[in-house]
Amino acid sequence: MEQVSIRPAEPEDIPAIVAMLADDPLGATRESPEDLAPYRRAYDRLRSDPQQFLVVADRGGEVVGTLQLTIVPGLSRRGSTRSIIEGVRVHRSERGRGLGARLVEWAVEESRRQDCHLVQLTSDAARPDAHRFYERLGFIGSHVGFKMRLGPA
Repeated sequence: MEQVSIRPAEPEDIPAIVAMLADDPLGATRESPEDLAPYRRAYDRLRSDPQQFLVVADRGGEVVGTLQLTIVPGLSRRGSTRSIIEGVRVHRSERGRGLGARLVEWAVEESRRQDCHLVQLTSDAARPDAHRFYERLGFIGSHVGFKMRLGPA
């Protein structure tokens, strides 16, 4: 079996990324793999921002995982920089084999390289398996998150 490499996402990876985002009960209700235009616009915005890292796990030219890492400078915590991990997805064929952990470990190491003092993420309350996964990786469920929808998703 070929090795997996973690690399920056390219425009041609967008269909595979969106397919993974849509491949679960929650994603199926909020993603639209048949219309990639909004995802391409979002990709262009991400690529132009040096504080954004959209990466994929690539096995032999096939995208099998993804995540987004955002670096957020701030004044709180004595002017600390933090990072936020978003959109962690692993292709159905790769689940349970350690790839998700490898992606998150990459994000934690990149956060260290970016001089972050805190790594945070949110996970939908309806994903208890994901919560256990993040706890196994050393994350602590320390806060309650809130959201306010500002427009169509």
